[in-house]
Amino acid sequence: MNWPVMKLLMRDWPPYAFRIFAGLGAFLLLMLIARAQRDRLWPRRDQWGRLVVSAVLNVSAWSVVAPLSLFWLDAAEAAIIGYTMPVWATVLAWPVLGERPTAPRIAGLALGLAGVTLLLGGTLAGAGLAAFQAKLPGAAAILCTALMFAGGAVFTKRWPVQMAPVPLVAWQVVIGTSPAWAIALGFEHLDLGRVTWVGWGCLIYVAVVAQCVAYLAWFRALRLLPAGTAAIGSLLVPVIGVVSSGLLLGEPLGLRHAAALVLTLGGVLLAARR
Repeated sequence: MNWPVMKLLMRDWPPYAFRIFAGLGAFLLLMLIARAQRDRLWPRRDQWGRLVVSAVLNVSAWSVVAPLSLFWLDAAEAAIIGYTMPVWATVLAWPVLGERPTAPRIAGLALGLAGVTLLLGGTLAGAGLAAFQAKLPGAAAILCTALMFAGGAVFTKRWPVQMAPVPLVAWQVVIGTSPAWAIALGFEHLDLGRVTWVGWGCLIYVAVVAQCVAYLAWFRALRLLPAGTAAIGSLLVPVIGVVSSGLLLGEPLGLRHAAALVLTLGGVLLAARR
């Protein structure tokens, strides 16, 4: 649901200013929960390096890089490309975790790339070369996001941060969203008077659901499951992203989107098989 929510947010908020508010809100809420649970709030000194790398890969990917894609892509298109992540996680797990790709995983990678190609190639067939080229920056941004998040999954599995889950997520959120401060202060102008109730509601959703609940669930899954198995859980994300974007935003849902979705999900499912 965060894909159409981000589109709605960007009608009222500059794309990075809202992340500052959401990130701070999530950090304070998580720290209050951690304090109530009597968790250790500060990382150990020897864990800061891992914490920063994990925050950049897991949080900055979505908070800093992913929003750029929505300037050029529909939310549905960004969701499909972004969640090729399990394919890339499978590839990265070979050198880092020693998980050698099998034939089904190689076939899955090919299917996933075919889905991405079909999704963007349809623009070329329907609107010409100029429209296709216009979407390339957005595609590059969301592919970079997928690669970073895949790297984050593998890094977290290989070098986990030794810290309680709730304060761990709090620190990752505040560190991972910190680059948004520089962008927002340097290039954006925020007018709170033009933010509607929808904009405030979406901000609360991002702070509580996307940056607290979802990250807690994701890191819990990585603790309990192999990285590839945990990645299977993300298969429903592009499905929900595409359908909800169509229903809430009126974005087109055609045969091209459906075929790209089938190819991508098929590729991800093959790549994530043990």
